[in-house]
Amino acid sequence: MITSEQREKLRGWFAGRLPDDLFEELLEVTVDREEITVIGRAPGPRLAEDASDAERKSAVQGRIQEFRERTRDARIAVARDAEHRFGRKVSWGVECDGERALFTHVAAPVMTRLRQPERQVLDTLIAGGVARSRSDALAWCVRLVQRHTDDWLAELRESLEHVERVRAQGPDAEPQEAPTDEA
Repeated sequence: MITSEQREKLRGWFAGRLPDDLFEELLEVTVDREEITVIGRAPGPRLAEDASDAERKSAVQGRIQEFRERTRDARIAVARDAEHRFGRKVSWGVECDGERALFTHVAAPVMTRLRQPERQVLDTLIAGGVARSRSDALAWCVRLVQRHTDDWLAELRESLEHVERVRAQGPDAEPQEAPTDEA
């Protein structure tokens, strides 16, 4: 788990390290054990006010692709520095006119043992065409839980941060130097 303070320092490092003209705004910096994901806002395309939804959607997709190509070298340079400094891969994404796209991201394998009732859930999702494999079905389940339990997960993360702070004050923590009375 990463603490709020560590998350803020990470976000601050990226805010300071990113070229000023890379994003209009740095939206998110998220981190887990394997990956740091950086998402920023790109300017939307200029269209006529009477542009159709299809035209608008195509223009946004084109802008995202243009942004990805134009900023590749700068993003690679920042990612190299960050990967060396933080020991995690860096993934990138952009938001443009409400559309979000991830360019690269880590798909980390996760091993688990499931009993028959849990495997039947996954197999039902496959049979229903929701997923192509048990791996896809499990990822679908995780996304569903994530979507419906964001508040609960946020509270759990806060509790874990509190545990980390208490642990840091325990007997194995580095002793704090006592202030001296010398003036």
